Amino acid sequence: MGLSSRSARASSGLPDPADLVTVGRVVRPHGLRGEVRVRLETDFPERFEHLREAYLVQAGRVEVIEITGRRPHKEGLLLTIRGIGDLEAAAGLRGAEIAVSRNAVVPLEQGAFYVFEIVGLRVRTEEGRLLGTVAEVLRAPGNDVYVVQGEEGEILLPATREVVRRVDRASGEMVVALLPGLEAPDRAH
Repeated sequence: MGLSSRSARASSGLPDPADLVTVGRVVRPHGLRGEVRVRLETDFPERFEHLREAYLVQAGRVEVIEITGRRPHKEGLLLTIRGIGDLEAAAGLRGAEIAVSRNAVVPLEQGAFYVFEIVGLRVRTEEGRLLGTVAEVLRAPGNDVYVVQGEEGEILLPATREVVRRVDRASGEMVVALLPGLEAPDRAH
C-alpha cells in the first residue's frame, strides 16, 4: 500500500503546495543554456535579488531549487537554476511555480494582507449576519475585490476601509459594512 502524496512529502521534509506562496511562474525557456523566463507574481520583485533557494511546484510535486543567477528581462526575470543547463530541461519547467514558504513572505504594513490570508475567511456583517466565505480575490486597478460565496449566492466586496471593518485571521473572520448597492435588494435583510 503506497503513501499518500501529502504523507510522502511530509516524510521527505518538503512542504505541501498549499503551504507555499507563489512569487513567480516559469513562462518559457530563454536561450540554449537553460535560463527560464519568469513572470513575477509578487508585489515585491526585489525579493529575487537575494533569493537563493526556493521551491519549484509543478503538477502537484514540490522540489527545492537553487537559483544561481537572475537578471531583469522585460516585465519579468530570467533565472538560472542549478541542474537546468539546456533548452530541453528549461522547456520542461514551463508553467511551473516558483514559490516560498508562507513564513518567508515580506512583512506587510499594518492592515495589509496577502491573498492567501484572505481566501477562506468567513465574512459577517457588522450586525452579525453570515454572508459566506471569501472564495477569491480579484486584482483591480483601484482596489482588490473579494468574491464572497454563501448560501444566498455571490457578493463582490471592494477591499476598502469603508467596507472591510476588521480582519481577524486568528478567528478566521472578516467583518464588513454593506454599503448601499453592494447587495441585491432581494438579498438584503
